[in-house]
Amino acid sequence: MYAIIETGGKQVKVVEGQEIYVEKVTAEASESVTFDKVLFVGGDDVKVGAPYVDGATVTAKVEKQGRQKKITVFKYKRRKNYHRTQGHRQPYTKLVIDKINA
Repeated sequence: MYAIIETGGKQVKVVEGQEIYVEKVTAEASESVTFDKVLFVGGDDVKVGAPYVDGATVTAKVEKQGRQKKITVFKYKRRKNYHRTQGHRQPYTKLVIDKINA
């Protein structure tokens, strides 16, 4: 059984026992998080939401909070003596999917 959930403005296909990286979720490590924005549940019994499946939830355990590798943002305008350098590290949450309740 698998499901498609919406989190952080993105859609993610999840299976029980899978490890996923998503946009930061406000929860401490080893806490449990429930996603109720389930768009699709597949497997033997297929359920399609309009836009969400009623009563379907996905439970996951937060494994760790972290930040991705640093990227360099460089703005430049030729012949105008303009250049700016900025760094950015995007926060993420590592989750392990425990159960898909459909």
